[in-house]
Amino acid sequence: MEITGGGRLEVRITGADVGKRVSVRYVTDSAEPGGKFTDAVGVLTSWDAGVLLITRKSGETVRIAESSLAAGKVVPGAPARRRGPSATFAELARATARAWQPVESEPLGEWTLRAADGFTRRANSALPLGDPGLPVAEALTHVRAWYAARKLPAYIQTATGAEGTQELLCAALDRHGWHREVSAEVRIAALAPIGDLDADVSAVRLSRTVEEPWLRRYQRFQEAGPAVRSVLASGPSVWFASVTGTGEVPAAIGRLVVDGRWAGFMAVEVDPDQRRRGLATSVMTALARQALDEGASAAWLQVEADNDGARALYDGMGFASHHHYHHYRWAEA
Repeated sequence: MEITGGGRLEVRITGADVGKRVSVRYVTDSAEPGGKFTDAVGVLTSWDAGVLLITRKSGETVRIAESSLAAGKVVPGAPARRRGPSATFAELARATARAWQPVESEPLGEWTLRAADGFTRRANSALPLGDPGLPVAEALTHVRAWYAARKLPAYIQTATGAEGTQELLCAALDRHGWHREVSAEVRIAALAPIGDLDADVSAVRLSRTVEEPWLRRYQRFQEAGPAVRSVLASGPSVWFASVTGTGEVPAAIGRLVVDGRWAGFMAVEVDPDQRRRGLATSVMTALARQALDEGASAAWLQVEADNDGARALYDGMGFASHHHYHHYRWAEA
């Protein structure tokens, strides 16, 4: 916080700082004597009618009355990572998109409209990575019409929490009646330590094609449409891992996409009755070694915030949060 020479806190932000990363201290329970101070750090996405909106890294929006401000200042972006690979949001967003491609796509300026018969939000959402070439309100109308023509709900995928992410677009979506439906973390790590893990990979089988037994373990397959195989097979260099289980259903599976220096890990799933045997680690290690053989050096994956088991596993492998991504859905009247 900014402190003057007399030791008092000072507000050094104005409405002109909308779009910048700020740190503020404000009073809660201000109607009561001795109200408490609390802090918020994030992107200032609005300052209107005496109310500030600050979007945290997680995508959470904090509403703060201007009258409750005790201190505030513009702060630099999040500090550089001390471990693992460096990555810009734009580079990582494009790599993750190439690893999960739609059946149909169409550009809208620097946005991409994607559809895959409704199989997953990622393959059936607009990906905004720049200027749509239209005012935002018109672009959103176009997005809604494009998905309506395909009898699909209209989704837009956004991101928060890194340099160049889309906090202002998230705020605009809120204002225009779109609602955030789901959020997840994009995590990154150095690849070599994953390949060096002391894991039993002897039972892990790798295949270039998605096979019927693999699909039987894949939890999304039962609700998937005809696009599932096309989406799963998409990407520069795709591999499927499986560990034999009882009957015709694998005990564990995983999917890998190698794309230049990046190795993306997806669909790592284990039979609930076979958990805590190290099978997920074995699958990840086998896939990491394949990616290293193809020249990759950095890893990424996506994990939902409430998946505590997966988050603990990935923490142990050295994965750290890079940014959060969100799917906003148009809330039809």
